[in-house]
Amino acid sequence: MTTPVFAVVGHPNKGKSSVVATLSQNDAIAIALEPGTTRQRQEYPLTVDGKTLYTLVDTPGFQRPRRVLEWLEAHSISASDRSETVKAFIIQHRDDGGFTDECELLTPLTEGAGIIYVVDGSVPYSAQHEAEMTILRWTGRPSLALINSIGEDDYSDTWAQALGQFFQVVRKFDAVSAPFEQHLSLLRAFGQLEPDWERPLEQATDFLLAQRRQRRTEAAAKIAHTLEEMMSFREKRTLTTLQTSDMSDEELARQLRTSWYHNQRKREQNLRIAIEKLYEHHRVERQEAELEWHSEHDLFSEDSRKAWGVNRRYLATAGFGAGAVGGAGVDALTLGHSLGAGALVGGLIGAAGSYFYGDRLTLPVLNTGVLTNGLRTAVFGPVQDSQFGYVVLGRAINHWWHISHRNHAGRELLDLAPADNHWLEHLDRANRQVIHRALERCRKQRVLDDKTRFALAAAIEQAMSAYDDWRLNRT
Repeated sequence: MTTPVFAVVGHPNKGKSSVVATLSQNDAIAIALEPGTTRQRQEYPLTVDGKTLYTLVDTPGFQRPRRVLEWLEAHSISASDRSETVKAFIIQHRDDGGFTDECELLTPLTEGAGIIYVVDGSVPYSAQHEAEMTILRWTGRPSLALINSIGEDDYSDTWAQALGQFFQVVRKFDAVSAPFEQHLSLLRAFGQLEPDWERPLEQATDFLLAQRRQRRTEAAAKIAHTLEEMMSFREKRTLTTLQTSDMSDEELARQLRTSWYHNQRKREQNLRIAIEKLYEHHRVERQEAELEWHSEHDLFSEDSRKAWGVNRRYLATAGFGAGAVGGAGVDALTLGHSLGAGALVGGLIGAAGSYFYGDRLTLPVLNTGVLTNGLRTAVFGPVQDSQFGYVVLGRAINHWWHISHRNHAGRELLDLAPADNHWLEHLDRANRQVIHRALERCRKQRVLDDKTRFALAAAIEQAMSAYDDWRLNRT
């Protein structure tokens, strides 16, 4: 089966490299405002599980299209020899420095690549581009034009009318912000243009859809694992008698607290890097990286608690459900003679406990053991309430959402500013209770078994879907 190859061509500095970066999922491709950044064609395959689905070829821009067209017209006898005339042009001018860019640009087309012609829809259409479009039509290759508006003005309607006379398919496509569904739509459109590519491009869209689902599942598992670690994390230190006498409890608490904060922030940072790597984003610049700890965006700030924590009513409802499950065990032991009282009491206790912690973030306190055999152990952690877990969860899912929707042409700073409403309200009750029960178990230093871990990851994946729907106004 033939692997499709697309040459991305056009005028200099009109967004070709951005299109290549997004469609090949490669954020290592240089994108610069200066014309002439790309001087040689460069291939970028998109590979999933070791299989190349298609290849994008980034090319230099046209430099002298009118002179190229003049040469072609002068050496062509009829329409039937136009593609061969383009090949002859390359052979004759391959070592001619005056047409280096055109030879680089046209070579992959003569070798069988399809055409993706990129124009900037924010600048007016000009007849100067007709020479470029005419040359591309002479190659006889399947062709698709993308209107990629770089500036604020919009001349896309005029462009669409002109491009429609030269190309089989014309689409608007913002390489920086186009959603994933538009990527798939482009692949399907190309499959309609070239019969040999229809089947491989159908497979490519299937692979990419499966990859996207798999990435979401893997991201949920990573978030669940980090959440469990952070909720149950304790900072420990064992002191000798001499060390105990040289250090006050206040100083010991300060040191352990600082270390506990640092390690928790590091865990969150490692999670973010792992999620970015999962989505092939290796060069993300963050607004948060330049901010000091204890700023409004810090993991432990009051602003973060207000933005990502849940309210008392939510906690009470989730706490009741989680407590009722535990109480149901009592009912089972009494063979039903308690008439459901165990579930009711358990639910009320869970709701009361959760309600109590609803408007604050209670952090750990120092606990020191007795001096035994000349040694004393001091422990800081774990967290005292489940609100911390909701803050970690909200921040993690918000970060995942921005990364999973970020195109690889995006070079802007990653802005993780919180939203102004609470998304967990859109998650169904059963999954809310699964998450709450897991947070409570971790807080109480009770190890999660494999079944609970699996359920937590599945509930978080549902929470990610709820967040996605909420952000895209689909709820």
